[in-house]
This record gives sequence, C-alpha cells and structure tokens, in this order.
Amino acid sequence: QVPLVESGGGLVQAGGSLRLSCAASGPTFSSYAMGWFRQAPGQEREFVAAISWGGGTIYYADVVKGRFTISRDNAKNTVYLQMNSLKPEDTAVYYCAASRGPTSRSQVMYDYWGQGTQVTVSS
Repeated sequence: QVPLVESGGGLVQAGGSLRLSCAASGPTFSSYAMGWFRQAPGQEREFVAAISWGGGTIYYADVVKGRFTISRDNAKNTVYLQMNSLKPEDTAVYYCAASRGPTSRSQVMYDYWGQGTQVTVSS
C-alpha cells in the first residue's frame, strides 16, 4: 500500500494559480510513476498529468499543456501540480495516483489513489 494524501485545493478566480501537493507514505515512493487525474461533476475522471519515477518522462493532457506543471521531490515523497491560468472548466476534484508500472495516461495503470482535493475556479 502507498497511502496518498492530496492538499492545496481551494477556490480561486479565473486566471489565478494553485499548487496541489500529494504526499506519499512509505520508502518506495521514488520507484513509482505518479499521475494527476480530475473528475468534474457529472463527468468521468480524466487524465491531467503524469511523471516517471525519476522525472525524466512527463505527459500532459492537451487541455492543460502550457498551463500546468507536474513535478516531484523524491526526498520529500511528494508530487506537485502547479496550475496557472486556471479556467472555470478546470473545476474538479483532483486525484493523485501511483503506478508500479510505466508512466501512463491511463487510469487502469495506477495502483493507488488518494482521496482527492477540490479545485473550484470562479469566472
């Protein structure tokens, strides 16, 4: 098990920024690929960003590319999602997830999930 705890969500105006954090427990964090996903009300959960265990491979969803940045600090067992130029359509519950396999955009590749943090962007 890899308990994951997200934080940093909140209410922000359009055009603003937030930084989400996902803290993991356990000594094996650095061996996991990490991903961020989000789920808006009435919609399916979708991929946002992913990063390999060493940070050398990074993927973004097209809708966030150029606005969001994923990063990780293995010494702190934490992965981050810096979100800039936020839009009302970014409103969702954001989840982080850990994968024992390769870095992936697919939810099915992720083994452990956090509880999520709410991000609300007002217009």
